[in-house]
Amino acid sequence: MKSLKQEVSELIYRGFDTNIKIAVTGLSRAGKTAFITSLINQIQHLSTHDNLPFLVSAQERRIIGTKRVPQKNIMVSRFDYDRAMSFLHAEQTQWPEPTKDVSETRLAIKYKPVKRSKRLLGKSLTLYLDIIDYPGEWLLDLPLLELNFRQWSEQQVSLMKGKRAGFAKSWLEACKTLDLTREADEQQLASLSSVYTQYLHDCKAGGLHWVQPGRFVLPGELAGAPVLQFFPVAGEVPQSDKKASSRHAPTNYDLLSARFEEYKSKVVQRFYKEYFATFDRQVVLVDCLTPLNRGHDSFVDMQQALIQIMQSFRYGRNGILTRLFSPKIDKVLFCATKADHVTPEQHVNLVNLLDQMIYPVWQQVAYEEVEMRGMSLASIQATQAGYIQESDQQYPAIQGDTLAGEFVTLFPGEVPAKLPVADYWQSNQFDFVQFKPQQSIHGEPLPHLRMDSALEYLIGDKLR
Repeated sequence: MKSLKQEVSELIYRGFDTNIKIAVTGLSRAGKTAFITSLINQIQHLSTHDNLPFLVSAQERRIIGTKRVPQKNIMVSRFDYDRAMSFLHAEQTQWPEPTKDVSETRLAIKYKPVKRSKRLLGKSLTLYLDIIDYPGEWLLDLPLLELNFRQWSEQQVSLMKGKRAGFAKSWLEACKTLDLTREADEQQLASLSSVYTQYLHDCKAGGLHWVQPGRFVLPGELAGAPVLQFFPVAGEVPQSDKKASSRHAPTNYDLLSARFEEYKSKVVQRFYKEYFATFDRQVVLVDCLTPLNRGHDSFVDMQQALIQIMQSFRYGRNGILTRLFSPKIDKVLFCATKADHVTPEQHVNLVNLLDQMIYPVWQQVAYEEVEMRGMSLASIQATQAGYIQESDQQYPAIQGDTLAGEFVTLFPGEVPAKLPVADYWQSNQFDFVQFKPQQSIHGEPLPHLRMDSALEYLIGDKLR
């Protein structure tokens, strides 16, 4: 009865738009912590500063006040906003440290409604905004639910080419000592799993994003657990595997396969059921610039990772998400981050590039009545844009402090408006420099680009 009352209460709140859950995720170094920090910061200054011109409720002066309030889920870590801000207020500014597990924070926004149905409830209402932060790599695991161990092994081994072949060399060599048909040796499997995990870390460090299983690189509370001690196998499945049920002692192959199935049911399904199915709206952050710097392999790999992530929003009648539980995300915002790391006239190309990367699945997601939008933004502005005068010509440029501590003025390069082909990098060189965040002032909202547009898309309709 207690659980039922809570569900009815939440249903009523949702009916009156008094609570909304926004999930924020992104691939490595996309700026997830910076985005959430800025989101909280901008909301906290809604009633006192005019820093969000495209958030309609703010421009109409209907925001009465905002504050941080205790989160409902006390079993999840609290997003450490104060620590993040300390990095930005330091004498030598730094980007906040990235989070590595699920975290959450709750904000209350008191506002004057304009909808007639809401005004009948009172002159003011409060929107409770839950912001949930989780690693983008965890979304990459959804396809595992439709694969068995053999299929997944074949898929992963087939990917070990190009840059991946070099990263996988040590693991493939170590696997030559493993006899899949012998009685399971947990110590050996743990050792080989460690080498496979290092291969995934090397892929990430080398600019690749599609890594499976995602929890291997960001294990959270599962670090060291046997459920994360498996890996794909190369070659044919041992014939003895077909008679596993008649054996008393499991083989190495049996144990690897069993752990794969446990990972799917205890880790992947659990995450989607406990978290993903409760989200109302989703933000996916994408750093398009770093893969352009790194080359064709890195760029294509990021596109494939994004397509895998978008599969999570295909809810169709026969989709795996619908079969497992009832998701309700109705809006997805894809953000090309670090927009201030290129000159303003390149922002249109940045959005076009992002749109084309996710276009293969966009129409299918739209068919499921999930609204989607792509935009470019800078959660916390790091540069100033202007022009360089040479003779009688003006050239666009940006200016700021690099991560190496050098103050520079430069034109970083053009962003391709279309998906670049393999030989594009031979005639086009990119030098998208990483900048430090600008010095922020205590009591003032953080400088940004288009955080107001992002907020209007995500919660504007709930503040009417």
